[in-house]
Amino acid sequence: METLADLFEHTLKDVYYAENAIAKALPKVSKAVKNAELKKAVDSHLEETKDQIKTLEKVFKTIKVKPEGEKCDATDGLLKEAEGLMEEGKGVALDAGLLAACQAVEHYEIARYGSLREWAKVLGNEEAHVLLSEILDQEKAANGKLTNLAVTAINK
Repeated sequence: METLADLFEHTLKDVYYAENAIAKALPKVSKAVKNAELKKAVDSHLEETKDQIKTLEKVFKTIKVKPEGEKCDATDGLLKEAEGLMEEGKGVALDAGLLAACQAVEHYEIARYGSLREWAKVLGNEEAHVLLSEILDQEKAANGKLTNLAVTAINK
């Protein structure tokens, strides 16, 4: 990578991989959690993630690149951590740990989408800027819902 456009494409492939990996992992998380509200939040975010994958495919079109993922070690590590919690966690610790793991994923995505959105703007790609802003707003909202659940129910 030598240019901002190269970095944009690389990072776009990174988040495309990440969203697809997350879409595969969320059904397992949903099955593992015990709190009904948390389960509902996870299921809702799965549907949102599927829509985000479609939105990312539109972003790929703006740069005339075929949608494909590039292995994301960060996402793989965060998901592996969640898998460990599902294997070892019990009772309230399971839900609290999985909620925290979900937030770690959200924080990673917020960082990535924030960068991508600004790079799209700098690169003059207004369509990508708008699409990535939509995803960023969704990720921030999902994180807010998780924070609210942690404070009002899960961590009590």
